[in-house]
Amino acid sequence: MSDTNDKGNNSGRKPLTVSRGSSGTVKQSFSHGRSKQVIVQTKKRRVVGPGAGQSGSGGGANAPASKPSSQSGSKQPSKLAEAAKKLGITEQELIARQKVLLQRREAEQKQKAEKERQEAARERLLSEQERKVQEDKERVEAEARRKAEEEERKAREEAEARKKKADAKPRGAQGGAAAPSPDMPMPEPAQGRNKKARKGGSDRDFGDDGNSRNRGGGGNNKRRKGKLTIASALGDDGDRQRSLASVKRARERERERRQGGDQQEKVSREVTLPETITLQDLAQRMNERVADVVKYMMRQGEMMRANDIIDADTAELIAEEFGHTVKRVAESDVEIGLGDDKDDPKDLKPRAPVVTIMGHVDHGKTSLLDALRSTDVVAGEAGGITQHIGAYQVQLASEDKITFLDTPGHAAFSAMRARGANVTDIVILVVAADDGVMPQTIEAIKHAKAAEVPIIVAVNKCDKPDANPDKVLTELLQHDIQVEAMGGDVQAIKVSALAKTGLDELTEAITLQAELLELQANPDRQADGIVVESQLDKGRGPVATVLINRGTLKRGEIVVAGKQWGKVRALVNERNQQLKDAGPGVPVEILGLDGAPEPGDMFNVVDSEARAREVTEYRQRAERQKQGVASGRASLESLMNSMNAAEVSELPIVVKGDVQGSVEAIRHSLEGLSTEEVRANVVYGAAGGISESDILLAKSSGAPVFAFNVRANKQARELAEKEDVEIRYYSVIYNLIDDVKDTLSGMLAPEKRETFIGYADILEVFNITKVGKVAGCKVSEGTVKRGCGVRLLRDDVVIHEGKLKTLKRFKDEVAEVTSGMECGMAFEKYEDIREGDKIECFEVEMIERRLD
Repeated sequence: MSDTNDKGNNSGRKPLTVSRGSSGTVKQSFSHGRSKQVIVQTKKRRVVGPGAGQSGSGGGANAPASKPSSQSGSKQPSKLAEAAKKLGITEQELIARQKVLLQRREAEQKQKAEKERQEAARERLLSEQERKVQEDKERVEAEARRKAEEEERKAREEAEARKKKADAKPRGAQGGAAAPSPDMPMPEPAQGRNKKARKGGSDRDFGDDGNSRNRGGGGNNKRRKGKLTIASALGDDGDRQRSLASVKRARERERERRQGGDQQEKVSREVTLPETITLQDLAQRMNERVADVVKYMMRQGEMMRANDIIDADTAELIAEEFGHTVKRVAESDVEIGLGDDKDDPKDLKPRAPVVTIMGHVDHGKTSLLDALRSTDVVAGEAGGITQHIGAYQVQLASEDKITFLDTPGHAAFSAMRARGANVTDIVILVVAADDGVMPQTIEAIKHAKAAEVPIIVAVNKCDKPDANPDKVLTELLQHDIQVEAMGGDVQAIKVSALAKTGLDELTEAITLQAELLELQANPDRQADGIVVESQLDKGRGPVATVLINRGTLKRGEIVVAGKQWGKVRALVNERNQQLKDAGPGVPVEILGLDGAPEPGDMFNVVDSEARAREVTEYRQRAERQKQGVASGRASLESLMNSMNAAEVSELPIVVKGDVQGSVEAIRHSLEGLSTEEVRANVVYGAAGGISESDILLAKSSGAPVFAFNVRANKQARELAEKEDVEIRYYSVIYNLIDDVKDTLSGMLAPEKRETFIGYADILEVFNITKVGKVAGCKVSEGTVKRGCGVRLLRDDVVIHEGKLKTLKRFKDEVAEVTSGMECGMAFEKYEDIREGDKIECFEVEMIERRLD
């Protein structure tokens, strides 16, 4: 297509002009002789203000074409007036609208230009990053080529030197170029120089400033200086200099490059591996990155994370793959060093003896101890019996100290007595002179002999009129207790706790026995010992009564007691006095544990909290695994036991006690009440008051709450009333056990007792409408009663057993028929009766049963 006003096609013609503000036609010529008339109309450009069209406007981008000012000034008001008149507004309003439109157009143009500039900057930034990656790649390749060329040059020099020595005639005499001297450096190959020039000086010195990096072929003076930022990409940073850190990093990379990238020799470590370990812990022990260990497992086809646990065999393979040696240890090795070390005999010093008072209920054990301590502990005991172990230290007039452990004498506290015998040095067996040897006395003797500790017999209540101490000593002979008066080696002291007689002789006997034992311990070491009792005090938290065997326990030390640990916040003796430390043989209460430990647990002082956590976590984990194995064991025997257990009626109980030992004693006592038919199941037992969580647990288990020497708080009481949970309070263990025994007895199915009442012979069988078959019988023996149990005998074989539905005498329904009389009998839901059959009649009596 060609245009009539095109300069290329109409260069010889007069150009077409159209006056401003007028219209005209333009002829357009096309190929093949076609043409077209186009109407062209020129308009004046939009103006901003009255003076915008004048020559003084500067000829900006929005200024109209330059025209004489007189012409512009004469036409402008008329056009504005016409336009305003068409729009129905004034000239001032039209001018204001034009200004707003112009400002909006300029703002849009600026926004568009700013967006284009940002896009260009982003593209420049990406291109700079790509170029940097490419330059680094080319630099590495150039360095490799340079090394290869250097090796080739050296090889060529050596070959030429050997050739020069072999030639007898110099090469210069043959008209050739002078041979290079071995000491003269060879020029760099042209190929290498060209590549280096093309690369732009990749072998430059990193220590120069930014201008030194512009050397090389191509003269690229716009290469980036320093770190690329948004400001530098937009061209706003000018000639920013390279940072010192960047120069240092570049020098370090150059130094590593010149050293040939030699890696440091890998250090092989001895890695200690427990039975299980996480990948993160394994990486730390190998001093490797966790990501490297995870990648290795992924290459082996195992998708694992850093916190996943692996066994020791897998960990050993990983450690050997990373070039380390392995030392396998058992998980139980965390307990190594906890109280298993022996003391140097030179460090041993004498300590106070630990004496346990044992005996039958109400034989005066606590009263005897009160007499020794000159305190009245009996008044604080419910029912006059000791419900938990008390630990006390008595200082004699001779300044000798004796530590006493008072154990309960009731049968329910057998485990507590056994625990007391295991931690004691001497056992004082208290026997009442009026009662003699009783069952718990015999049990105490067995515990003392099992612990292999010496026994001192204290015959108490010798002030009573019916006291007979010699009878007691004679009865002890039956249990292999031979006193000195009868030629044995057991000391026997006659005392009276009420009259306070014989106490000096008893303390002398204890001191003498302690001297014979030569009791010693090392006080200058970390303390260890045994937990005698524990409880959960509302104001003080978990409280544990401990007996120190060795060392000195100080306030602030970190203690591990069974599955609990903590920092000792306070040491309190039996007189409620604060102590700074406690030595061997001293019983104290410690505060600060995170829970109440089990009585009988060993306690040890450790160096750090990390060690304490490690030991307690292992013990808790071992306990959970033990319970899981016990519950998950599958065998034929366990299956039969579970089937039998399904037929056992259970009484769920929640037990809360004042101390842990009491809860344990109650649990053992209730387990002893279980039979094949009924069983008491202690769902939860712990020391401390009754809380809302205990009520919720009892509600979900359908169990009552048995509170032993504790009470429920207000919230727990309200919740118990709301949820209809029964709370029973006890202060004496006898009453608690008796109530549970009565409840279990009520759960026993009554015993069925069958009583024979008579026989009847079937003489004839009648078929009566709406009744069925009725047997005409004659009572041959005893009595037949309506509703009694019957058995149908045929040839002395029981055919049917059921109940007698009808018993008639003639046509009347009667209650019973005696021997020798005839009657009519019909069975419930059974009609297969024949002549000659015999009917056995009996009664079933339901008898209630009770636990023994």
